[in-house]
Amino acid sequence: MQSIRNIAIIAHVDHGKTTLVDKFIHYSKLFRENQQFDDLILDNNDLERERGITIVSKNVSVRYKDVKINIIDTPGHSDFGGEVERVLKMADGVVILVDAFEGPMPQTRFVLGKALQLGLKVVLVVNKVDKPNCRPDEVHEAVFDLMFNLEANDVQLDFPTVFGSSKQGWMGPDWQKPTTDISYLLDVIVEHIPPAPNNEGDPQMQITSLDYSSFVGRIAIGRVHRGTFKEGAQLGLCKSDGSVKRARIKELQVFEGLGRQKVTEVSSGDICAVTGLEDFEIGDTITLFENPEPLPRISVDEPTMNMLFTINNSPFFGKEGKFVTSRHLRERLFKEMEKNLALRVESMGSEDKFMVFGRGILHLSVLIETMRREGYELQVGQPQVIFKEGDKGERLEPIEILVVDVPEESAGKVIELVTQRKGDLLVMEPRGDLQHLEFNIPSRGLIGLRSNVLTATQGEAVLSHRFKAYEPHKGTIPGRINGSIISKGTGVATPYALDRLQERGRFFVDPGEELYMGMVIGEHSRPGDIVVNLQETKKLTNMRASGTDDNVRIAPKINFSLEESMEYIQKDEYLEVTPQTLRIRKIYLDENERKRNSKEMEMA
Repeated sequence: MQSIRNIAIIAHVDHGKTTLVDKFIHYSKLFRENQQFDDLILDNNDLERERGITIVSKNVSVRYKDVKINIIDTPGHSDFGGEVERVLKMADGVVILVDAFEGPMPQTRFVLGKALQLGLKVVLVVNKVDKPNCRPDEVHEAVFDLMFNLEANDVQLDFPTVFGSSKQGWMGPDWQKPTTDISYLLDVIVEHIPPAPNNEGDPQMQITSLDYSSFVGRIAIGRVHRGTFKEGAQLGLCKSDGSVKRARIKELQVFEGLGRQKVTEVSSGDICAVTGLEDFEIGDTITLFENPEPLPRISVDEPTMNMLFTINNSPFFGKEGKFVTSRHLRERLFKEMEKNLALRVESMGSEDKFMVFGRGILHLSVLIETMRREGYELQVGQPQVIFKEGDKGERLEPIEILVVDVPEESAGKVIELVTQRKGDLLVMEPRGDLQHLEFNIPSRGLIGLRSNVLTATQGEAVLSHRFKAYEPHKGTIPGRINGSIISKGTGVATPYALDRLQERGRFFVDPGEELYMGMVIGEHSRPGDIVVNLQETKKLTNMRASGTDDNVRIAPKINFSLEESMEYIQKDEYLEVTPQTLRIRKIYLDENERKRNSKEMEMA
């Protein structure tokens, strides 16, 4: 019997996954007594810390009672489902973490369904039982019903339940009797999650994750499925096209605590990192060259959304970014594809345009945000949903399940907004002082919905959604009614001009900002675009008169986040993304060119 347990921790966004992993790390004393560390140790890139979500899955291990527990922290958002699908291949069991008030959420359902299909054993942790209005026993029942609906087998349905609070650092069998630490959960994991099987035979390992080091290059990470891997061994690499390449293992490392430890051999069941391999992809199998036996490749759900990525060709290009050419953009996008399984990139007709396919707005926006922080300048088009054709030739589109928790007095507004976008209300039930709403809604309807719902509910609504299936097309969805306010010239916006145009709409720029011709600088109060001159200054006269110069009163500009900008732009607009600035612009900057192009589109 090997003393290794491989577990993946799955949960909805913000249910306390990464906090629980912190507690495992602290309990197993991976830090010295005097060592300083932050919370959310595993959320180690800036984007994850700022947004409070896990984007990339990570491995750590803790030792407990002579058992090594390999923990895989998975993302909770279904936009990063590609991460989840590949890392579950490394696990023998899952710890499902559920908020004691909110209960199982759509993202939990998505990941849990994947785990049950792989036949993994489940341990349920009902977290945050210290919250007011929590309902741990009801949540326990809800998870059982959910697993039954997901067609879990009898062994999976006989799951142990642990109650506790990650934040306060305790876990126990009864939520009304707090314990002193999390040792009860570790005992349950060791007892109920099956040990990693020791499969004898020829070495075999599937690459399920990647890492990169500037010293040794790309590092392959996976779980040894069979046999023993030894340092310096000559093996083969089975590729996606069926070919087998010779490969030599230069170095082997296993996960020990937060880091990796160099070893000479790794036996089956453990998770390890292999250096020295060249030209490998996620899903490839390392096995004998003479007698190759590839493992079945990882299947990933199809993307549901695409966006056009192109180089920045605005008048302000190159002022802030380091990487601005089409070669830089191409290399970066194809490099991202190597480790981001759910992403696809296709070259368009010209050298500087690429179609990027992803799982949703968040999936694509995280890529764009990462690139701008690395110093890239680019432009992106309006997100488009991917349609398919059914067996009978009918048009199919992706449908998502949308869950909204909202104060009771605002529920009517939310239902109205969602039904305008072809959403169907399925469930409406009270939860404490909130209304819990569930809808079926086309993915197209979700674009721009979040900001509208948050505005209508004064920011009190909590939205989450997950992909359900492709279903028949639901018809046209009304888009943004108001037109854009477009800058007529290039130069600095003056307070005088902004003040005079206040009643024309809401502006996205402040006085003193640099503008260029064709830049979208506001939202018109009526349908249809309008071109305005913001560079105009007050005509000076040699007359002095008291009372003629009224104080300039300008409403503060609207600040859009990256996701809000992506959802806001229209078909004839680009979003210009640079390391410090987000600007919306018309694809054709010149007014005459825009008119000519729209006439050609109408004739076509």
